Amino acid sequence: MKNIDHNQFRVTSPINVKELGTSIDMEADEKEIKKHLKETRKKLADWQDTLYAHKKYSVLFCIQGMDTSGKDSLIREVFKGFNSRGVVVHSFKVPSSKELKHDYLWRHYIALPERGKFGVFNRTHYENVLVTRVHPEYILKENLPQVKNLDDIDDEFWERRFNQIRNFEKHLEENGTIIFKFFLNISKEEQRQRLLRRLRKPNKNWKFSPGDLEERKLWSKYREYYQDAINRTSSEKAPWYIIPADDKATARYLVAKVLWEELSKYNDVKEPELPADIRHNLEDYKEQLQKEH
Repeated sequence: MKNIDHNQFRVTSPINVKELGTSIDMEADEKEIKKHLKETRKKLADWQDTLYAHKKYSVLFCIQGMDTSGKDSLIREVFKGFNSRGVVVHSFKVPSSKELKHDYLWRHYIALPERGKFGVFNRTHYENVLVTRVHPEYILKENLPQVKNLDDIDDEFWERRFNQIRNFEKHLEENGTIIFKFFLNISKEEQRQRLLRRLRKPNKNWKFSPGDLEERKLWSKYREYYQDAINRTSSEKAPWYIIPADDKATARYLVAKVLWEELSKYNDVKEPELPADIRHNLEDYKEQLQKEH
């Protein structure tokens, strides 16, 4: 299989989403790609076990993408081998009435992973500068004192919000959270085909909503605002990775590869040493248990 440098997907300078590929030739068939995913997934799961014992870092995995980009299935396949105690998935939908009584980051703060765990945000705090930019009327539901009408939601408003998000992530990173942000980049044609599959397969019909077609008409706006959000918020400690996602198996492997290549750099993540008094008496403890036979 083709040797891929995972850094080629990392955003380190301004990008134009239209110029980025939605597919990549791995020079391998699907079976081989899945084999490499399985191997990488096992290494990640073992690393997470050590992270759980180490208890000094947490990992925040953020995933965004257009409708049908494969977020749910990617999460399932990448984290399949993890101990269930070590990973918690949160899917952020339309804010509830309770959530709207708080600031927009509140529901994300309370869902952050504990030290030793992975937290997965399926759709993330970036919805607050993506969907709300496409549909600024949603901001009015937040009942903000400085926003009385749509005219108040101007460029200055969005710059403040981006600054709040950058500060949010900076605060997390400085307190031991390792942050990954992935954008699954699919083509408009691939989305069309996936929506058609939802309609053609009876067991997938439940995933379809007529609203999907209305949002599809806003494709260009969404891409524009994704690009702007990525360019404004990709940083050294909280980078964005743009993953070609027209092929689901490839996208899953590439995300797992990015995670493994980056997390394996944390050489300080080790299982804690036993206290000296326990370590020196391990043979005695073994003998006590063996004598029970």
